[in-house]
Amino acid sequence: MRRIINSTYITLDGVIENPAWTAPFFDEEAMAFAGEQTDAADALLMGRRTYDGFAAAWPKMDESDPTTGAAYFNNVKKYVASTTLTDPEWNNTEVLQGDLVEEVTKLKAQNGKDILMYGYGAVTHALLRAGLVDEVRFWIHPVFQGGPSVTAPLSQARTTLRLADSRVMKSGVIIASYQPVTE
Repeated sequence: MRRIINSTYITLDGVIENPAWTAPFFDEEAMAFAGEQTDAADALLMGRRTYDGFAAAWPKMDESDPTTGAAYFNNVKKYVASTTLTDPEWNNTEVLQGDLVEEVTKLKAQNGKDILMYGYGAVTHALLRAGLVDEVRFWIHPVFQGGPSVTAPLSQARTTLRLADSRVMKSGVIIASYQPVTE
């Protein structure tokens, strides 16, 4: 069975949106870990907001430059959970039809590598609550950004996780990897 891995950049004050603030911290060490994640994944799963942001950015990046990651993101299989997106223009994108939990359960049952998710929002939360997310990796950045935090739209979130791994990077970024506690 495939695993679903969520990878989320977050500030010390809980901001995850518009992560331009990650750029000063995305050094060789961070690139290596990001590369490990994409090497282990043959699909992306995202909600509509993440899809819109990624689809606007990645196709404009130089695929011939291996440091951009554009070749991976533009060509990997992408699944979008959306009730409003009907005709995705980004290469190799499929909109999940029907019940989210049922559709993702089918994806996990297929042969393949990990399914990678970026950002933590309603889709990740729903899948975590359904027991479908295998690991959540928070890239905690040593910066206060201000603005809405990740907890605001998920005030009803009740999930217990256990620390599976942690990495402290020279830049000050901490990658804390958690797995759901099964009861």
